[in-house]
Amino acid sequence: MFKNKNDSHGQLGLDFSDGSMVAHIRLLLAVSALLTIFTESAPEPDHLDLAVFIGYTLHTTALFVLSLLHKPIARSRLIPWLDACWYAMMVISTGGSGSLFFLFFFFAILTASFRWGFEEGARVTVASTLLFFAACGLEQTVDVPSTLLLRATFLLALGYMIARWGQSEMALRNRLALLRDVNQLSNPRFGVDHTVTSVMRKTLEFFGGDSCVLVVRNDDQPTCIYRTVKRNAPDEIARAQHVDARAMAPLLDFAREQVALYQSPALPGIRLRAGWRIHDNATGHWSKGAGQDGDSVVELLDSPAFIAAPVPLRRGEGRIYVASKHSDLTRADALFLAHIAAQAFPVIENIELLDRIASEAASQERKKIAHDLHDAVIQPYIGLKIALHAMSRKVAPENPLAEDLHRISEMASQVITDLRQYAGRFNNGAVQGESAFLASLHRQAEQVRKFYGIDITISVDGNFCVSDRLAAEVYHVISEGLANIRKHTSARRGAVRVGCAEGWLNIQIENEGAGAQPADFTPRSIADRAAALGGRAKVLKANGGRTAVHIEIPV
Repeated sequence: MFKNKNDSHGQLGLDFSDGSMVAHIRLLLAVSALLTIFTESAPEPDHLDLAVFIGYTLHTTALFVLSLLHKPIARSRLIPWLDACWYAMMVISTGGSGSLFFLFFFFAILTASFRWGFEEGARVTVASTLLFFAACGLEQTVDVPSTLLLRATFLLALGYMIARWGQSEMALRNRLALLRDVNQLSNPRFGVDHTVTSVMRKTLEFFGGDSCVLVVRNDDQPTCIYRTVKRNAPDEIARAQHVDARAMAPLLDFAREQVALYQSPALPGIRLRAGWRIHDNATGHWSKGAGQDGDSVVELLDSPAFIAAPVPLRRGEGRIYVASKHSDLTRADALFLAHIAAQAFPVIENIELLDRIASEAASQERKKIAHDLHDAVIQPYIGLKIALHAMSRKVAPENPLAEDLHRISEMASQVITDLRQYAGRFNNGAVQGESAFLASLHRQAEQVRKFYGIDITISVDGNFCVSDRLAAEVYHVISEGLANIRKHTSARRGAVRVGCAEGWLNIQIENEGAGAQPADFTPRSIADRAAALGGRAKVLKANGGRTAVHIEIPV
């Protein structure tokens, strides 16, 4: 069986333009075969033979029309098998083993191999050979058995080679697609953790492994950075864990600066290939490793087979591992893993460096803004609170305005508390984690209910898992949406729904209506924030005047 690395990026063997080309060639073969029957059959072609060739021509014409309409059925797995059956009937009707139409079998093998890889190509090859034997047996024209044997052997051998070439073509296409994907890094505003996780996740899916491990150690540091991505945890962010370098020494010292492949003797069917092998970059040859280093790495990775490659870094060293519980990792996989590391991680390192420089510059700016915020915003609110408190003390308890003044004074006190907390977080550069994000949403909804009488329901999907930076951005988007409900509608109820699905973060902020259809509008601030994150925002309207702002952000 072949792994996900050959089909993890979708059906890349042929696109619609290639499928149209195949349909053209199939129709050309059918027409040429039909013309051959008319020109070489004397004095008149047999009606049954003619029906076979006319039927195949109509069949290919229908497939040609379907391919022009981009119908999926025109690229079905069944088509090469139908072609092989038609070619068998052609061989039967034109002389059996001596028929030149046995060459048509190669067309069915080619289309199956280059679209679906070796396994499908090999099946069609074996089926074509058996159909050729059956056609010759039904025709009973095997006067020279050596001709039948030679043609069948030629069909089987060349078909096997074509299937292998088709598999190589698909593997190259998939590798190019993976290199393209790892270069299309996610939004740097989401942080390095999210970007590294994306690269590791795509690498793991390509090789069909069980886990992907990245270990990095900076120069003169007693700890190293450890990240892991597992197949059974698709939504988990590979956050950096600082681990004692001595504990991770087997991972960093194993085949230092070399590509390595390890397969445990316990795996079935690979006893002769067991052990670990390293690739010599100078000579391009593989050599068998010595010692028990591979066994130590197996214990840390908890996997009987893995491939490893160095990660190029400006300062320090790093290794990336893909571990699998199966024996289908190869030397070519190990070399390609080195290409992935060489392609992706220097770019990630540049992002991390720029992020650090920007963070240091932003830290100084945050301190200045925090002081300005305190002087220009918080202090006037404190003065307002003192004035309201003084007014409330002057008003007699039985005065109708006493309760309103007391409530406004409490509101001002809450705003001052929120502003002080925000200024403190802003000054320290702190961002909201997932738990803080959820707590902040519920606190915001409670304040809207308490001060403005609007009930807001918060619903967060259990699969919600984003970086701290993105959580902070989402919080601001939702806060803006709640402010719009408060300022621009008369709704007394609303809802916020947040969740992740198929690589998108979905946010929906909706409110009830007053019965009339709302006017068209675009929340400019929310749309601008979503666009800055590479997403989009749209307004959905329903009966009864209900309105929902739907925001989608790629993660």
